Amino acid sequence: MYRSRLGNDLSDITLDYVSSIDDDSEIALYDILGSQAHVLMLYETQIITKTDAKKILSALNDLKKEKFDSSSGAEDIHELIETLVIKKAGMASGGKMHTARSRNDQVVLDIRMKIRDDINILCSCIVDTIEALVSLAKNHQKTVMPLYTHLQQAQAGVFSHYLLAHADVLFRDFERLSATFEHVNQCPLGAGPVGGTSIPIDRHSTASMLGFDGIVENSLDATSSRDFVAEYISMIAILMTNLSKIAEDFVIWSTSEFSFIELADEFTSPSSVMPQKKNPDILELTRGKTAEVIGNLTAILTTIKGLPSGYGRDLQQVKSSIWSSSKISISALLIFKSILLTLRVNEKNMKKATESSYLIALDIAENLVQKGIPFRTTHKIAGGLVQIAYASKKSLSKLDLKEIKKAVEGTKTDPTLVQEIIQDTTISSSLKERKSFGSSGYSEQKRMIGDRMEKINSYRVTSTKRINDISKIFENLSKKVEEITR
Repeated sequence: MYRSRLGNDLSDITLDYVSSIDDDSEIALYDILGSQAHVLMLYETQIITKTDAKKILSALNDLKKEKFDSSSGAEDIHELIETLVIKKAGMASGGKMHTARSRNDQVVLDIRMKIRDDINILCSCIVDTIEALVSLAKNHQKTVMPLYTHLQQAQAGVFSHYLLAHADVLFRDFERLSATFEHVNQCPLGAGPVGGTSIPIDRHSTASMLGFDGIVENSLDATSSRDFVAEYISMIAILMTNLSKIAEDFVIWSTSEFSFIELADEFTSPSSVMPQKKNPDILELTRGKTAEVIGNLTAILTTIKGLPSGYGRDLQQVKSSIWSSSKISISALLIFKSILLTLRVNEKNMKKATESSYLIALDIAENLVQKGIPFRTTHKIAGGLVQIAYASKKSLSKLDLKEIKKAVEGTKTDPTLVQEIIQDTTISSSLKERKSFGSSGYSEQKRMIGDRMEKINSYRVTSTKRINDISKIFENLSKKVEEITR
């Protein structure tokens, strides 16, 4: 239908090469909804008659229930839907549906509507995953574990502190996607192919009917820009990178060498030959799928970086990267929520790892600081204590006065004072006394968990409101269509 200028249809091989019909199944419903709003606008501005509008809208309503045939010979979903509308409504009426619009503003409208819905789904899933993290944290405020830097044990902490750290990261993912929603939720419809139209349409009317916050005003910008797509996939790439980090931790911690956690059977798989194996395949796939999303972002940026102003068919290739990234990230969040809710935590092994190391060394140094000794001096003393304890295969608490004297030599520090502080400093005392804002101390865990629960409720309200607002918009659109078609 679109190739009337050229006279000849495409060969099967060429059609298969240029067709996006398989990818377009994701936006078929959005194309129908966008077409309904466009037709209502054409009727309300008296560009088409009520009879024409009724026939077109009825045909579009029927298509909502139809499963589209990818072997139809159409180049894309836009051509296929228009062809079917003309078939149902007749050329005299159906042929008017495409008045004052182009595939160029049509496709970008559909993409914006699809991304808008995907953002809302993602934000809802993020809140659910955060809630799972915080719920697990509630149960592990006193579960002692080592905190790491450079994959080396650094300080004593609690498992809740680790979980809350990732909850805070996901809050930022929510915020980033919410900001992206504002950029996506602008209507391009009515921009035409690139320079607008001479037909007196009302772009604000269609934008309002479809629930957009505003309009992409410049017609060239509206049809040829895909920076909003790059922004959206960038946000997903960051989100997936954050989830991949948790996956990596859990892969390491579920090994027999660590055995800090155990994944539920449904999130692991056995070896094909070694019956004792319990492989963390789901977590490993998360790392791999994160690479796929980063690849999608690279593909999108590479596509749009070399295009001149105005629409280019290259942009067709962007769609599959969007759908893939949305599907991967939504699935990853759903799975992570379930993993967290079924996670078995080996508190005994976490505590053993914490107590078998020298994680109170910094606490000893800080306790000496509170006795008026310069930190650099206390740092040297604590380092000497660890060195002596390690060489003699002792814990710090087992060092005798003679060994302590050796560690404080040259510092003018009373070895008896150091011995008293060593005896009084334990993992438990360390976590009780660590009260700096946002620390892994016991008291801060309780405060932060309460704060995060309030934040979850606030963010859920925001997410639910956006979903409900769009749902109401489409209910109103449906009512308008019914008024015309009955």
